[in-house]
Amino acid sequence: MEKPIQDILNAYPEADYFFHLGDSEMPYQFLKGYARVRGNNDYDFDYPENLILEIDDHKFYLTHGHRDYVAFGLDTLIHKMRQEGCDIGCFGHTHRYFEAKADGLLLLNPGSIWHNRDGSKPSYMILTLGDKITVERKVYPIEKID
Repeated sequence: MEKPIQDILNAYPEADYFFHLGDSEMPYQFLKGYARVRGNNDYDFDYPENLILEIDDHKFYLTHGHRDYVAFGLDTLIHKMRQEGCDIGCFGHTHRYFEAKADGLLLLNPGSIWHNRDGSKPSYMILTLGDKITVERKVYPIEKID
C-alpha cells in the first residue's frame, strides 16, 4: 500500500469510513479499508464506477467524476445524485479541493494527496456527521494530530 493511503488510515483509527475517489493507479486490493471507485487513470476493473452508501441518515454518491463531466460543471453529478436519492456527493477528477451546497445537496472533492492542480498543498478532508455536518480540509503530509 502506498504511503499516503496507509498514513491516513493510521492517523485516524477511530474513523468509521474512508473513501478514495479514484486515480490511485494501484490494484484494487491495495486500497483495503477504503470504499473506492475507479478513476480515469485506474485500469483495475475490480473498481466500481460509482458507489452509493447509506450512512446514518445520509445517502452518499461516490464517483471519480470523469463520466459525470465534473470538470465542466456539476449538473450531471447533481442529476445522478437526485436520481439515486443521495444528499452528499463525493467526487475527484479535478484534483482541486471543493466543498459547496447546491439545491440542498452537499458536494465534496477532497483534492489530491499527490498534487492539486490549482497549486495548493496536497489535501484530503474529514467529514463529521451529526446534528450538523462539518467538513474540514487537511493537508498532506499529515500534520501532527493531538
